[in-house]
Amino acid sequence: MNFARRTLLTCGITLLAAAALPMGSAQAVLSEQAVAPNARVEDADGKAVEIKSLKGKPIVIVYDDRTSAPKSEAFRRELVKLLKTGPYASKVSLLLVADVSPYDFWPARGTVKDAVREETKKQGTTVYCDWTGGMRTAYKLKNEITGVVMVGKDGRVAFAKEGVPQGADQKRLVEALKAAVEGG
Repeated sequence: MNFARRTLLTCGITLLAAAALPMGSAQAVLSEQAVAPNARVEDADGKAVEIKSLKGKPIVIVYDDRTSAPKSEAFRRELVKLLKTGPYASKVSLLLVADVSPYDFWPARGTVKDAVREETKKQGTTVYCDWTGGMRTAYKLKNEITGVVMVGKDGRVAFAKEGVPQGADQKRLVEALKAAVEGG
């Protein structure tokens, strides 16, 4: 192998290895008070929702992939129950989002849509699909970790957490929701 080919091969392997490494703090979930980026997701039947179309209402996003979803199941169930009652019922938008970008090919896409329809029934609320990974990128969410983000009526991040909120973090999320709903 000549020097030029060996150098190109070495550079290519190095770049691939670097791309596979987890990103550090630059990849951390959006900071609170940051302007929430727009992102587009769709339900299993192809009905699209964009974050910008929900502005004016608090939005709670729970973002999972195949690995993180089982760990957040109890949290999602309790959150759906909370947001379907009392003052939250019509005043908060909930987006349960599944990162399905690894399955955006035929025939997997059809199977995933069927599974998402079943999960929508199970959760009692719509589960949306992120087919491109665009929401994960825009919101700086990590693979294999649940991401929970609350966007206030003003379009700014009011709460952001990597991992399933527990204890003080869960209380902080509920307080942010309460303040957003009671604030008008």
